[in-house]
Amino acid sequence: MENDEIKYTAFVPSPVGYLKVEGDTRSVTAVVFCEEPGTQSAELPAHILETIRQLEAYFNGATGDFNLPLAQPGTDFQQKVWAELVRIPFGKTISYLELSKRIGDVKAIRAAGLANGKNNIAIIVPCHRVIGSDGSLTGYAGGLWRKEWLLRHEREIIHGKQETLF
Repeated sequence: MENDEIKYTAFVPSPVGYLKVEGDTRSVTAVVFCEEPGTQSAELPAHILETIRQLEAYFNGATGDFNLPLAQPGTDFQQKVWAELVRIPFGKTISYLELSKRIGDVKAIRAAGLANGKNNIAIIVPCHRVIGSDGSLTGYAGGLWRKEWLLRHEREIIHGKQETLF
């Protein structure tokens, strides 16, 4: 993103706290958890409004699919990991070992985990769907309670037990 690029900020209330959505004139650049909403941009471009709509639909159980223009800075390796994250099916999980296999280097398990942790577009790039090989919930920038909530939410939607929450 160029320094003179216009930046936009919006806040979305959710069952797991506020989500701060950031973007520029072309893309969503971040979706991060925050405790309190801050100052929202007076005008928001269509793709930021669509991000808000899709996140609200996700929390209401209407969808698990996101179709948004995304752009977050990162190394080629991080980009490869993040691209693989969006391929994890809604309501499913994979291990960090499986993630490293999917990017073509079983020895890169630790590096894949670090790249997963650097993801700055929560929920949409579903880093919460990566768990320990033993099935344990490990590390999540938003807090393990949020990771657990998101995984349970997705499983309940798939199994038809979800009530409207938002």
